[in-house]
Amino acid sequence: MKKKIIAFMITVVCILNLCSCGKGQEKAKASTSDDLLSEGKLIVGTNASFPPFEYIGKDGKPDGFDIALAKAIGKEMKVDVEIQDMEFDSLVASIGSKIDIAIAGMTVTNERQKAVDFSNSYYDAVQCVLIPKDSKIANHDDLKGKKIGSQMGTTGDSLSENIKKEDDTTTISTYDKAIDAVNDLVNGRLDAVILDKNPATVFAKQYETIEVLNGSDFGFQTEHYAIALPKKDEKLAGKVNDALEKIKENGTFDELVKKYIETE
Repeated sequence: MKKKIIAFMITVVCILNLCSCGKGQEKAKASTSDDLLSEGKLIVGTNASFPPFEYIGKDGKPDGFDIALAKAIGKEMKVDVEIQDMEFDSLVASIGSKIDIAIAGMTVTNERQKAVDFSNSYYDAVQCVLIPKDSKIANHDDLKGKKIGSQMGTTGDSLSENIKKEDDTTTISTYDKAIDAVNDLVNGRLDAVILDKNPATVFAKQYETIEVLNGSDFGFQTEHYAIALPKKDEKLAGKVNDALEKIKENGTFDELVKKYIETE
C-alpha cells in the first residue's frame, strides 16, 4: 500500500511540474521582445544566396544590403545582431523559435501575413525573367509550356505555378538557392528563371550567355520588401520601425544603397 501511495504522489508531483513548466514557457514566449532587448541581442534570419541583398562574402560570412541594414537597425536599437543563414522557405516558420526576425529580400504577401507581421517597407522590387541570349521568349505567353525555374517559397515560385495552371504542359522546378536555378539555366536544363530584378541583374553579369527581361513585359507587379517580425509583437515592431526611420533620416540607408545596390 505504501508503495502505491508513494507512486501516486510521485505521479502528482510530475504532473504539477509539467503544468508549471508549460506556464513558464508560455510566459517566456509572450515576453520575447522584452527578453531580447534586455539581453541586448537580436537574432536575424536570412538566406545568403540573393545578391546584392544577401550573399556570402569573401570572409565566408553573410554580407549584402540586407545584412548591413539589419546591423544598422541593431545599432540604433542598441543590441548586438547575430545573423543566421538558412533556407528561405524556412524563415517565416523559424521566427519566434530559432530567430527573432528575418530579412531576406522578402516580399509582403497576404499568405505570409497570416503567420508573421512586417515592418514598414524598405525597398520596392519587381520580378524579372532570365533567359538564354538565343531564346525567343519575350512575353508571358511565351513561358507557357516551357521549363521554368525559381527559388522555393519566393514570388517567382508563385508566378511559375500560376503559369503552370494556365498551361499544364509547363514544367516547374524549384530550388533552395536561386544560383542553383541559374546554373541549370546556363547548362540548358531550363528555358527561363523567374527572379527578382536585382539578383537577376547580378547573375546576368556573371554569366555572359544569359540576359534579363523586364517583368513589365510579363505583367509582373511591383513588390515591397519588408522585415518579417513575430505576430502581434507591437513593441518589437515599433523598435524596428523607429530604427529604420532614423537610418533613412540620417543618410545611412542611402549610403547602403549606393554601396550594395547601385554599384551592381
